[in-house]
Amino acid sequence: MGKKNRNDIINWDHVWNVKNLLQILIGSAMAVFAMKGFMIPNQFMDGGVTGISILLHEISHINISIFILVFNLPFIYLGYKNIGKTFAVQTSLAVILLTLGLLFVNIQPVTTDRLLIAIFGGILIGTGVGLVIRSGGVLDGAEVIAVFTRRRIGFSNSEIIMLFNTFIFAGAAFHFGLETAMYSLITYYGATRATDYVVDGIEQYTAINIISAHHEKVKELMVNELGKGITVYKGERGYLPGSFHIKTDCEIIVAIVTRLEINQIQEAVIAIDPKAFIYIQSINEATGGILKAKAHAK
Repeated sequence: MGKKNRNDIINWDHVWNVKNLLQILIGSAMAVFAMKGFMIPNQFMDGGVTGISILLHEISHINISIFILVFNLPFIYLGYKNIGKTFAVQTSLAVILLTLGLLFVNIQPVTTDRLLIAIFGGILIGTGVGLVIRSGGVLDGAEVIAVFTRRRIGFSNSEIIMLFNTFIFAGAAFHFGLETAMYSLITYYGATRATDYVVDGIEQYTAINIISAHHEKVKELMVNELGKGITVYKGERGYLPGSFHIKTDCEIIVAIVTRLEINQIQEAVIAIDPKAFIYIQSINEATGGILKAKAHAK
């Protein structure tokens, strides 16, 4: 039997890592504060599951925590099947914390100034989403559906998310009025910028470059265990100040991955070689090759 894919097991050390737990806790708390202190009382919306939930909450007057939980469940399942069990566990934890916060925490509206609500509501919820992404999960299912559907319908991730959110803001314009919908767009833009800032500007697809003395083990990890396509460049390492003429041959392993996979790959490579040199390059788009691990039969 072949070696079990790392996506098929839960990395409990990663899940219970104190730093990751704090990021999930703080990120979820910031999202609760943004939604209950700024957005929900003033009928302002974000994109994705959050936006749909606020819209349906205002229409039906059903508790928003129910919509947040129910609408995120299918995206958690998609993440479980196509990204990994560890990702699904951390996303579930973040969504549960968000749901409980919205259900039990009472926060008075911070301000009634519409511009302040749009700006600070967006920054707070975007920062919260970014912190959860840094931990290895997500707080909103739109991130998962973009990664999952891209190769099936031929659109880029940004186009999928924009299409997803177009219907949300159209509904906001119809139900709340055009002015509120326009302010909600400011909220969404602020949230997007804040998320990108928190995750260090990593775009939907990212080039990860790995230089390691244990390059054969790293290549086996990337291809056979993580299911990634790689490119290997022949290079030289060394040329340090004070020892310029000392150099050795090396292999530079390059893979194109989604930003949701960066944390998992870094930890796996460091486990093989703690001295590995890893650097990341943001890219706008990538096509062809193997951009994400294929689902394995159970």
